[in-house]
Amino acid sequence: MTLTPLIQPPARFDDRLATDIVTLLRHTLNAELIGKEQVVEFVIAAVLARGHLLLEDVPGLGKTTLAKALAHSVGGEFKRVQCTPDLLPGDITGFSVFNQKSREFDFLPGPVFADVLMVDEINRATPRTQSALLEAMAERQVTVDNVHHPLSESFFVIATQNPVDYHGTHPLPEAQLDRFAMKLTIGYPGAAHEATMLASAVGDCCRAPALGKPVLTPHLLHALQQKVASVAVNEKVQHYLVALAQASRAHAKVALGVSPRGLLVWQRVAQAWAYLAGRTFVTPDDVQVVAGPVLSVRLSIDARESAAVIHELLRSVAVPSA
Repeated sequence: MTLTPLIQPPARFDDRLATDIVTLLRHTLNAELIGKEQVVEFVIAAVLARGHLLLEDVPGLGKTTLAKALAHSVGGEFKRVQCTPDLLPGDITGFSVFNQKSREFDFLPGPVFADVLMVDEINRATPRTQSALLEAMAERQVTVDNVHHPLSESFFVIATQNPVDYHGTHPLPEAQLDRFAMKLTIGYPGAAHEATMLASAVGDCCRAPALGKPVLTPHLLHALQQKVASVAVNEKVQHYLVALAQASRAHAKVALGVSPRGLLVWQRVAQAWAYLAGRTFVTPDDVQVVAGPVLSVRLSIDARESAAVIHELLRSVAVPSA
């Protein structure tokens, strides 16, 4: 790659520059998560759609590596929370302490006051602590002692959790899950990619990822997100989305279908996917491609049946003509 990471906001943010930045972001993430190009593409789509991301998979497949690489690449201030059962809500949002000199309470901001917040093993925190993220993820603000504190405009959460070893964990409630744009699984790499990984580790027992400079700044990320938000969605595609959401609510195996908030997220992610494909408009194919990761995080259904039910939903609604 010959592209140079952009740290200072450019005077003019045109389509060519945006394309170069997305290309460099792809290259950076694919270098850290080898052989998982589609996962990386979904990750980028979630970020460009201003959505939060939940990575769920068994231990050791690169969830934390991907999250750290993404956080570093988009620039801004990065903070990480390692969830444990004794973690308190104030450990995330911050809290007020009494200042002996001024005789007033001073607010000490928590790690949520960042551009990128990584919440590792989120399901190991108690429901009370998990709920501390609800307002932050939905409204990009937190309320402490009845005072509202705005968060960064580019604030987003990358959370990880393991689908095994449930001892001492607290499953995320539906309200929490609905705040995420996508749930992604990474899966095992292919044999050739695992062999490459082993070869690169020989002779270096403690190599740290060489991520270099960030690809983006919060300013550039916001500009990209604005471009994605302007991708056209015609009336037929919007009616198609509505019909799919209604079908999810009527499906016999689905306890809770897609909410209006989830429908808005689905449209935004489809816009991001169209943008990454180099188009200025959304097609029904975009809606279908992103349906899996978007719906798997918000349909109340057994995870083992999720893919089959989503496939049934897509087949049950007629695709609009061009």
